[in-house]
Amino acid sequence: MKSIDSFDLVPGRTLARKYEIVSLLGGGWEGEVYRIREKTTGIERAAKLFFPKRNPRNKTAKRYARKLHKLRDCPIVIQYHTEETVIVRRTPMTVLVSEYVEGELLSEFLERQPGGRLQPFPALHLLYALVKGVECIHRLREYHGDLHSENVIVEHYGLRFDLKILDFFHWEESPKREGLQDDICDLVRIFYDALGGARFYAKHPQEVKDICCGLKRSLVLKRFPTVTHLRQHLETMRWA
Repeated sequence: MKSIDSFDLVPGRTLARKYEIVSLLGGGWEGEVYRIREKTTGIERAAKLFFPKRNPRNKTAKRYARKLHKLRDCPIVIQYHTEETVIVRRTPMTVLVSEYVEGELLSEFLERQPGGRLQPFPALHLLYALVKGVECIHRLREYHGDLHSENVIVEHYGLRFDLKILDFFHWEESPKREGLQDDICDLVRIFYDALGGARFYAKHPQEVKDICCGLKRSLVLKRFPTVTHLRQHLETMRWA
């Protein structure tokens, strides 16, 4: 099969006879995601197209769709709708159609903040929202596998953060326990980066350092062996 590394679908192109391309939302190792509009209703969706070499025998798309369906009751997970097959460059391609979420990437949100970072209190609220969302996923014995500020969408921000996460990853050789632990360490890393990273770490209060544990994986997992331990810590912590 001819190698395809980019689809380059232009706005206005019809997809599966019932959608039209609005814009490219992003691309990655597995494929590209487009903002699409349902022709008959005008409702906007997101469509993920998989590069054929990343989707042998449609296994990647099936696994991704089944995981999203399994996690359909987790509010932080984008809702999966349906699978379609389209022809691109004379090659059948699998398209997964899901909910389109308006918002901005966490990385872009942080760049807009004064100094490009959050103060400890809002950063704790960000972490708490992420922890609650990921806890729902872990309860179903699933994990994300690659959490970072480029695959978290901030939908709303006020008294609380409303978030969605993208791009679940499946590590073929990663045991599930390790995947769950990776998520915990990734959550702590997002919190650390949201506070400004290494440049400001020494000046943070002890309460922040008690969570970050110097980003040492063994210390983080000793203090928070599950994401529930991290959530309980956030709910009961006291400021000196």
